[in-house]
Amino acid sequence: MNFCSQCGSDQLQFIVPEGDHKQRFVCDNCGTIHYQNPRIIAGCLPVFEGKILLGKRAIDPRKGYWGLPAGFLENGETPEDGALRELYEETLAKGHIKHLQSVFSLPQFNQVYLIYLVELVSDEVGPTSETLESKLFEVEDIPWEDIAFESTTFALEEYLKNPEAKMTKRGSFVWEKERK
Repeated sequence: MNFCSQCGSDQLQFIVPEGDHKQRFVCDNCGTIHYQNPRIIAGCLPVFEGKILLGKRAIDPRKGYWGLPAGFLENGETPEDGALRELYEETLAKGHIKHLQSVFSLPQFNQVYLIYLVELVSDEVGPTSETLESKLFEVEDIPWEDIAFESTTFALEEYLKNPEAKMTKRGSFVWEKERK
């Protein structure tokens, strides 16, 4: 952080503020403490007649790999609305949320994923500027070796253990080495 978003000053320190337990940027000019919090990613695990919809990423990171429709939650948007927006933006599909399927955290990247189980209204899907291809997969045809992210693998594996389960599954991944 180079400038205070409150007053524009460049007089920032990275210190533990009084009464706190963690280092934070504090503006010497106006006294604002700048809290940095995890980013929320809203997405969905879309299903249609037993098939699972995945999109092949057209953008980095992990361009060319398959993933669930998901993206950063926008200000003023509910996680459910964000998940359905991402579904349409990435696959042109529409659906209805059944329930929160999984919560997955990536603490080293300051991200929390909220993945909703979504029942698609039809099998009409397509590519967009964010996906090279959108495809409904039979369970046995899921391209496991070409899945983009651990959050997708986790959500898919937990769903496939019991597709009728209504419990939210929780998981996390701690990054230990650089990915190829």
